[in-house]
Amino acid sequence: MGIFDRAKEMLQGHGKQAKQASDAAEQQVNQRTGNKYAKQVDQGQQQVEKQLGIDDDPNR
Repeated sequence: MGIFDRAKEMLQGHGKQAKQASDAAEQQVNQRTGNKYAKQVDQGQQQVEKQLGIDDDPNR
């Protein structure tokens, strides 16, 4: 079982909290880098969320 499979399993039923944590991490990185890498950070966040199955709308 890969790391993303294990993470998906752990996040089942906790999509809203996972999305909030992902957004908070993105904000923290952007704050610490002065938004210098905001585009790359956003792309990375989207890829991780896609791999983990974190939906853009956690209420679905």
